Amino acid sequence: MTTAGYAAFEPRVRRAVAENLGVGLDELTAEVSLTDDLAADSLDVLELALALESEFAISIPEHILEEVRTYGELVRATLGLVEERRAADAEPVLFRARVVPAGSRTGALERAGWLTPYAAEMIVEDALRAGRGAQLSVTIAANADPAEVAHMKARLGRLQGRGIAVSVSRAGNSRRARVSPGRAA
Repeated sequence: MTTAGYAAFEPRVRRAVAENLGVGLDELTAEVSLTDDLAADSLDVLELALALESEFAISIPEHILEEVRTYGELVRATLGLVEERRAADAEPVLFRARVVPAGSRTGALERAGWLTPYAAEMIVEDALRAGRGAQLSVTIAANADPAEVAHMKARLGRLQGRGIAVSVSRAGNSRRARVSPGRAA
């Protein structure tokens, strides 16, 4: 999202967080901890997630709530889900995903179909089940917009932190685009 788009988006998250946690708008800096600094318990975080889901017409998966620690992380996660929803509203493209567990010489799990948000989440879950050392390769149809490929790379980038090698490419491209280890979704 552009800087201008982020600037328009962040105040809505700030207002929702302030209202739901009963804190001042000025207390919400990127590094402030939701639980330690703002004293939000798990029920508060769940209620906040419900408010954000309502505000932005998104669904926040439980695993994202478990990973979010700071206000800045919450803003980025919410923004990512909003962008995902917008991408889902676009015409889906075909994909093929292959997950090879570490040390496997013959076993692999493959999926193919329309690249919907649900399919993307299933790809992530397949890779996480395969565990550390697994290899995930995703090929997206040649008619995919480069932004869709970049979005998929960003979404799968968090798997690098879990020890899973990830590559994403468009069909017809001879070079595979590897997700760099420093990138996270």
